[in-house]
Amino acid sequence: MTRPYNFSAGPAAIPPEVLEQAAAEMLDWHGSGMGVMEMSHRGKEFISIYEAAEADLRELLGVPAHFKILFMQGGGLAENAIVPLNLSRAGAVDFVVTGSWSQKSQKEARKYASEVNVIASGEDSGFTALPDPAGWTVSRGASYVHICSNETINGVEFHQLPDLKALGSDAPLVIDFSSHVASRTVDWSRVGLAFGGAQKNLGPAGLTLVVVREDLLGQALPICPSAFDYRIVADNHSMYNTPPTWGIYVAGLTFQWLKRQREGAHSGVAAIEQRNIAKARLLYDAIDQSQFYVNKVAANCRSRMNVPFFLRDESRNDAFLAGAKERGLLQLKGHKSVGGMRASIYNAMPLAGVQALVDYLREFEQKNA
Repeated sequence: MTRPYNFSAGPAAIPPEVLEQAAAEMLDWHGSGMGVMEMSHRGKEFISIYEAAEADLRELLGVPAHFKILFMQGGGLAENAIVPLNLSRAGAVDFVVTGSWSQKSQKEARKYASEVNVIASGEDSGFTALPDPAGWTVSRGASYVHICSNETINGVEFHQLPDLKALGSDAPLVIDFSSHVASRTVDWSRVGLAFGGAQKNLGPAGLTLVVVREDLLGQALPICPSAFDYRIVADNHSMYNTPPTWGIYVAGLTFQWLKRQREGAHSGVAAIEQRNIAKARLLYDAIDQSQFYVNKVAANCRSRMNVPFFLRDESRNDAFLAGAKERGLLQLKGHKSVGGMRASIYNAMPLAGVQALVDYLREFEQKNA
């Protein structure tokens, strides 16, 4: 079966090998007589799935031993509340606002922190550029500093995480890496907590990943629900309540797929990062070399995962999308808040899919220029 190329921003494409394995094991996982969705989360079968997934993820992302990996629910949006419930200590928190998701995050944090300071913003650029960390002034005594390291809607990405210590701050850095988790390596020496929904690069919607430094546990506000208290979740190995078992299972299959990836001398996440660099370069070069399309994001912070672009003549948008669908290029319409087009080229998108899109961009331009 020939599948179309799915450029959805999330829920997003999952590697076909992962889907095929999940389908093959749907009714009977490894001779257990049960499908994963039917298993007790405390039974030995699922515990083995969970332990393998956690170990594989720790290996893939190079997560140090002094960080806990939590599998939670609620998506990245819920973490906008869960993070300040755990880390704000009802004090001041700092935010760098670089697009739609960090805007949502700082608004939600105001419900729980006594003070929310926007210490830098990309709003003046229309969120097409990132504020230089050298110009940030981190608040004295801030409980944490929050950034969205890849803005799914606006298409800006931190290619290097800020070094808060170099800015004279001991505050932990919190990153929302929902839309580029596992697409590149992470410098954990600069991170206190990272969170992200699974539905872009890791698996199905419903699973949320939290990676948190151990010294940040045990600070939850009294109003924090027990199921959202990182200390309780960590102490119970993500099984204080029934976890999203199917999501963990499919994510585990995705981790195994990632471990099998090779690009030259690179393997795992290092290999997929090389592939993502090549895919992004191919697409951005096609847009930049065209007189028909435009990408408005500053070149030094363009996302490798989410590529927004516009037709210079937007009266042709509907025709462009209709032609793309005919060619098996799906979900290219931009987010309603910004318009235009958006191609999300996550880990599961092969280079051939990006090449098919580039070929269509050129074909459509030739026909309509």
